[in-house]
Amino acid sequence: QGDLKHWPFKVINHADKPKIQVQYKGEVKRFAPEEISSMVLTKMKQTAEAFLGTSIQDAVITVPAYFNDSQRQATKDAGAIAGINVLRIINEPTAAALAYGLDKGLTGERTVLIFDLGGGTFDVSILTI
Repeated sequence: QGDLKHWPFKVINHADKPKIQVQYKGEVKRFAPEEISSMVLTKMKQTAEAFLGTSIQDAVITVPAYFNDSQRQATKDAGAIAGINVLRIINEPTAAALAYGLDKGLTGERTVLIFDLGGGTFDVSILTI
């Protein structure tokens, strides 16, 4: 709550949900958090499509490990607004471990322990990959 005074926009209560209120081209606009996230995802999708030279429909999206179920659902909703079929939502430490293992050429199933000590949090995941 203390950070609100530093933000260049207002956060308002609209039907018991937070909305971000901004001035854009002389008009007041209000956006739900999912809409803001969808704008970011839309731009990421466009950038990936330009780089890959193909259209993208499906994606796996990472979220911080501390996200609760409603935050994860809001992220899925943002993906849908952006025109993305969200296949799965996974924790960032899990994604890092999966990315690390992709180029190792390992075969067979392994159980791994992942420590994520970043961003003021300490997350631990145990995976079988």
